[in-house]
Amino acid sequence: MNAKLLFKTIFLMLILLLLVMMGMNNKSPVSFALPPILQKAVTQPAALMYFGFFAVGVITGTVLTAGRSGSGASAPSKPAKSGK
Repeated sequence: MNAKLLFKTIFLMLILLLLVMMGMNNKSPVSFALPPILQKAVTQPAALMYFGFFAVGVITGTVLTAGRSGSGASAPSKPAKSGK
């Protein structure tokens, strides 16, 4: 198994564990206001807010890394030698 993949999986599981712990311990409502986009403040339990921001971060990271290949495809290719 690839060590880098194992490390990423363990890291993601630890973050998800923190998310579960936050959800269990933060049940009081929180207000979220974003005047340019939302007309009224949104009031939800803090755990849902944490989960929402985490989800936005994961989706943003996925979009930013989409399309990259891991085998150095972004490195410039060498020009072909001419046989003069």
